[in-house]
Amino acid sequence: MHHLGHTRSALERDHLLQTPDTFVRAPLPGMRGVTAIVHIGPARGARFTQYTAEFEAGGMLGPCAVQRFLYVLEGELSVEGRRLSSGGYAYLPSGSSLSVSGLSAARVAVIEKRRVELSGLPSPAMLVGEESSISAVALNGDDALEVRSLLPDDPAFDFAVNTMTYQPGACLPMVEIHVMEHGLLMLAGGGVYRLSEKWYPVMAGDFIWMAPYCPQWFGALGKMPARYLIYKDWNRHPLD
Repeated sequence: MHHLGHTRSALERDHLLQTPDTFVRAPLPGMRGVTAIVHIGPARGARFTQYTAEFEAGGMLGPCAVQRFLYVLEGELSVEGRRLSSGGYAYLPSGSSLSVSGLSAARVAVIEKRRVELSGLPSPAMLVGEESSISAVALNGDDALEVRSLLPDDPAFDFAVNTMTYQPGACLPMVEIHVMEHGLLMLAGGGVYRLSEKWYPVMAGDFIWMAPYCPQWFGALGKMPARYLIYKDWNRHPLD
């Protein structure tokens, strides 16, 4: 039940906070037994699209003309016969017709982006992995803030997807202002996010979009670690 129109969701010129109470579900072309919650896309000025796909058992995603990244939030997924459970992920290159289906009811974070070509670099091949197999790196030597890079450090990839884990009380060491844009899905815990000149309480299930040059900072609060999945464009010149 909504409380007289109140929500934590907010839309500003250079950022969006979208909370689960405002999610709207609808199918996208090519989906069968799958519903999408579209969080961000070109309609808001983003250069990528991010949505949560909710699979019925046996549900399928159709082919995709652009790059697609999948991260399993709940349930089990089959990607071209490879079984992925929570924390599993896959990269599918542009134009891929590889099958993606739900082995059970599942929720999956999906990122889709047109590839920015770079002379001499072919498109990456399909990649499948598990977050648990990626070694954590302490951000700026701070053991309370861990980063796991889900895609290889390879200029063939024109975007990066990481998970970041903050121990209670940990925070970014600075307010960041940069040319990259972000799509961020809170996976666990919560805290406070500064976006531009606004400060927002955030928690698991929230989605945040940050436009290029949006001032941004996060600090974890509570008794459990805060963790999120974050996208950024990467490895390309700003003129590309």
